[in-house]
Amino acid sequence: MSDLFAARRPTGTSSNSANVKRWVRELFALADEVTVMVTELRCSEPGCPPLETVIAILTENGNRQHKLHKSIEEVAEDDVRSLVADAVPSIEPAKSEKGEN
Repeated sequence: MSDLFAARRPTGTSSNSANVKRWVRELFALADEVTVMVTELRCSEPGCPPLETVIAILTENGNRQHKLHKSIEEVAEDDVRSLVADAVPSIEPAKSEKGEN
C-alpha cells in the first residue's frame, strides 16, 4: 500500500524549518520557554499566495503571528529580520531603557 500523505509533504522543509525557528528565537531574543511554531500552508483561493509560511510565537503574555508569502524552503534569515524590524515599536522601549538610540 502506498503512503497517501507522501505526495502532500513538502520535501526538505524540516531542515529550513529548524533554521527559521532558530532565527526567530535569536532575532526576537526569545526566552527558552517561549514556543515558536513554523507552519507552511497551501491556499487555492483567488488572490491568495499558493504557499505561505506562518510563524507563531506563543508566550504566557500573549501570542504573535507573522506571515511570509513564500514556502518554508524560500524563507531566509533576512525575511525573519524584516519581521523584527516591523515589530520595532514593541521592541524599541527596551532599547531606550538601556540608553541605546
